[in-house]
Amino acid sequence: MKLRQKVIFLAITPLILALIAIALAVRHQSVLLAQQQRDTIQQAYLSSKEAELRHYVALASHSIAHLYESGRDDEATRNEAKRILSSLSYGDDGYFFVYDMQGNTLMHPRQPELVGRNLYEMRDEQGQPTIQKLLQRARAGGGLERYMWVKPSTHKSGAKLGYVIPMPKWGWMMGTGIYLDDVDRALAKVDVQQSGNIHNTMLWIAAIAIAAAVAVGSSGLALNISELRVADAKLKVLAQRVVESQEEERARLSRDLHDGISQWLVSIKLQIEAGIIRLTSGQAGQQQAAQAAFEHAADQLNNVMGEVRRISHNLRPAILDDLGLAAALHHLGQEYTLSSGTPVHFEAEGCTDELPDVANTVLFRLAQEALTNIERHAGASRIEIRLTGERGGVTLRIRDDGAGFDAEGIALHPKRGIGLRNMMERMDAIGGRFDIASSSDGTVVTAFAGNEYS
Repeated sequence: MKLRQKVIFLAITPLILALIAIALAVRHQSVLLAQQQRDTIQQAYLSSKEAELRHYVALASHSIAHLYESGRDDEATRNEAKRILSSLSYGDDGYFFVYDMQGNTLMHPRQPELVGRNLYEMRDEQGQPTIQKLLQRARAGGGLERYMWVKPSTHKSGAKLGYVIPMPKWGWMMGTGIYLDDVDRALAKVDVQQSGNIHNTMLWIAAIAIAAAVAVGSSGLALNISELRVADAKLKVLAQRVVESQEEERARLSRDLHDGISQWLVSIKLQIEAGIIRLTSGQAGQQQAAQAAFEHAADQLNNVMGEVRRISHNLRPAILDDLGLAAALHHLGQEYTLSSGTPVHFEAEGCTDELPDVANTVLFRLAQEALTNIERHAGASRIEIRLTGERGGVTLRIRDDGAGFDAEGIALHPKRGIGLRNMMERMDAIGGRFDIASSSDGTVVTAFAGNEYS
């Protein structure tokens, strides 16, 4: 996996994980809220049904109160009360029923086949003794009881909420009930709506996660493309500078060879030929003249050898490989003093021998470039070169007391400051640090190269 792909992956992964965590938390809270809402609605429904049942039973009690409170306890009075109660209804499945305290059915308008039967031992499909529970509730003073009963309109067993009261003067239990299937349907509808809302919320979170991942990926891709373009442009500029530097170096070597070594070699050739002619002429005194010509040629050969060493040193100083960076910089300062007349003070402290070869070369070239710029532009009277070995690397500091310059302005100028940019790029290439500070009091160039280069 490439670096830019890793960056995009590391950017998208925490986002996706965060959205997944948010989705799980939202789902958990939504389910919890839906359950609480369902319980609240159920409680509200049941409360309304309970109040409704109490009102129905109170109404039935008032409808037969004149008979029940009359003090008569004959069969005719009871039959009249049962007739009145059987005539009271509220819908197809809303009716009143009467049992005695032994579980005998006395009145059941929707299921007349049960009248006269003893249902004390009857149990519902769940094994619960229905009539016994109702009688127990009536003996306790009356109240609500939930049980299973056959719904008259559908002839199917369903949950029913009943309300019963005792009628002790006649030994009756009178009550009514409401089937709860409409409550279950309402709660089922609420469950479907809540499940749909949770599902839609999850879809929205998923859509947001996908959109965010696409946005991050697109942004990363666009950034990569932009960075690649910038890098390509920098690479082209750098390649052009490398070519220009190579051409400049070749031109300099050509001038050095043509103007210096080539002319000296021609002169040496002519002097050797003249010496040979004088030796072979046989004339008196020519031997001494030939000896002088050969001696002059030998001097010029020494000059040629010195020039060759100078060119070789500029290309790659052997002392840098043999004795290290400190000795090479010290020798460079001595050569600069001899060639320019400006004194160079060199000082080294700490261990400076642990740098990689490429870092040694970069720091040496940087010192060469700095001294060249000082000679061309600064007009300095004193130069200090300080090499300091420290933990993790080596710091090179070059200070002069020249006129100074606008470092920022020249660094941004497209046609000036090529040497300065070269120094910066050399240090960037080895992961080092480069800094330059210049004022009217002089210029300080500081470079740090680490012991590890990658």
